[in-house]
Amino acid sequence: MQEAGTPMDWFSHPDHDASIMSAWEHLIDGGEASAGELRCVVDDSWRRCLVGQVDPGAGAAPPPLDEAGLRVRREKNDRLVSASLPLIQQTREFLSQTGTIMLLADPDGMILQQEGDMHIVEPAGEVGLIPGCDWTELNCGTNAIGTALALQQPVQIHGAEHFCAGIKRWTCSATVIRDPLDGGVLGVIDVSGLAQTYSRHSLALTVSLAGRIESRLAKLAMERRLRLLDRCMSHFASVRSDGVLVLDEGGRLVKANPQAPSALARLGVSTILNSAFSIPGLDARVARAGSAPLPEWLRLTRFEAIRDSGDMLGFVVVIPAAPHRPASGAAGAPAARLGAAPAFSSIVGNGVALRSAVEKAQHLAPSKVPVLLLGETGVGKELFAQGIHQASACADGPFVALNCGGLSRDLLASELFGYAEGAFTGARRSGAAGKIEAANRGTLFLDEIGEMPLDIQPHLLRVLEEGEIYRLGENTPRKVSFRLVAATHRNLRDDVAAGKFRMDLFYRIAVTNIAIPPLRERKDDIPALVTHWLGRLCERYGVPVASFDDEAYRCLLAYDWPGNVRELRNALEGSLLMAEGGVITLDKLPLEISAVGMPGGAGRAKDIAGSVPEPVCSLEMAESDSIRKALAYSGGNLTRTASRLGIAKSTLYQKIRKYGLGAALSETRGRVT
Repeated sequence: MQEAGTPMDWFSHPDHDASIMSAWEHLIDGGEASAGELRCVVDDSWRRCLVGQVDPGAGAAPPPLDEAGLRVRREKNDRLVSASLPLIQQTREFLSQTGTIMLLADPDGMILQQEGDMHIVEPAGEVGLIPGCDWTELNCGTNAIGTALALQQPVQIHGAEHFCAGIKRWTCSATVIRDPLDGGVLGVIDVSGLAQTYSRHSLALTVSLAGRIESRLAKLAMERRLRLLDRCMSHFASVRSDGVLVLDEGGRLVKANPQAPSALARLGVSTILNSAFSIPGLDARVARAGSAPLPEWLRLTRFEAIRDSGDMLGFVVVIPAAPHRPASGAAGAPAARLGAAPAFSSIVGNGVALRSAVEKAQHLAPSKVPVLLLGETGVGKELFAQGIHQASACADGPFVALNCGGLSRDLLASELFGYAEGAFTGARRSGAAGKIEAANRGTLFLDEIGEMPLDIQPHLLRVLEEGEIYRLGENTPRKVSFRLVAATHRNLRDDVAAGKFRMDLFYRIAVTNIAIPPLRERKDDIPALVTHWLGRLCERYGVPVASFDDEAYRCLLAYDWPGNVRELRNALEGSLLMAEGGVITLDKLPLEISAVGMPGGAGRAKDIAGSVPEPVCSLEMAESDSIRKALAYSGGNLTRTASRLGIAKSTLYQKIRKYGLGAALSETRGRVT
């Protein structure tokens, strides 16, 4: 006898009907069925029917649902019906030649749809093989629909193998349809006919069709998820440190931003954000009824249902950076908008040139004029753009960023302007909004605008002049209103003179401009930046607070940072992850930085990094000067001075003795007192 679940055990054996019938009669009379006469799937199913007290003399399924009840069932399983029905209808002509019908049932065994040979509709109705009837094993005994659901595998039940006497003149083959996203059972596809229509190929047909339905479900699910993400774009463009989760209509994770894990951890939720993550109780029923039980932590968030023309696509959940209890009201109601962090608070440093740039940005932020940010790569142009957004009247709207460099002309155009359905090969069926539309009532940040192709520039100019946008492939304008902040490391005036950038667009985007100084021109800010980023990185990776030893710290201060703040942050991150015992040593720094501390360091760093100017003073002079300035800044307080320099207090004592700074310390304290 075959083991249950093996492929050979799926198929019936019509030539054994007489012996199977004899075994059934013996079992009903209270005896034991002969193990040699039954397949495992049938033997196990009959025993489940006995335990469940199924009536072996039943001649049909229980009465069907009324029209209203069936309609509710179909609506509940709309995704399954919509994906399956076109494929089932394609089999109509084929089934009419085989004397069989095809049935679609939900995961509860309720038949939802019927298609096939109209000649057997009447006998099928007599036993309840019609929409609205429940064919679970507990209702109808052993049968392909109910047994396939019980086993969650393909199965064929023929003639005498049925448990209920009135169904034994039928033969049926069925298999489950699984959700392509989580593998759960969505329903059953079944082919049934009178016993003389038996064919081993019927089971193969159901398996093949179930696969096609699952593929169609996967395609439709992907399209829905893309539409959902399109409508949640502004949340991911936001600069705030809120965690963002996008979930489909079943509460399953579609996308999370990098801040989400730490944001969840602040709420006491320890989890891995992968495709298996879901929020219990958060599904389409929440949007309709609002009565499903939800996790307590969800009440500390803002969540909203995302719809498209009445179609429920899913949810976006925003976990505030500083969670708070929502105002009194219905459980699960979206929390009020939290106050954002002070504008420009993420810009670290007190150098004169940097503070001048920040003050200019603060002065310009309340107006709606475009701003052009000028500065080398890595100086923090996007932080300035975020600060301008947060201090402007658009702060409640989205902040949407797009880097114009590194994208092909066509990709940049579609990302910027969006496109209509069928605008080009591979376009999404529903079209897609571009970054300009996503920034409506907010701020659009175009980084590296100098890299924008010449033939796209007139279209952007028109949007800025007219406040209207045309998606690619559309002839109907869409109204938009946004604040533009652009950035570049290029000299756009030179590009205009060389014909590489349009003059009219230049004067439209450069109504005002802000020059952001490179890090090599504000080295006094390096200690504060090191302290800031080390603290942030230690928190992100859950490691104890680390510090640099003297040699490594000297290299950080002496290096000229051609990649600016971005290079500094990356160097700190890599060094921290390599550190041992909470101390970052010279050998953990990137080679081009550690080379500064070696013999001929400036020349070695120049060879490695490309073009690093020689230092204007020795490393000891630079270190001594940094300590002197830190003492003055801290009013002679050694604890604050050590913290500002990022070194231990005991190390600071040694440095003061080494460089003879005792007099400077006394003088500083004297001025304070």
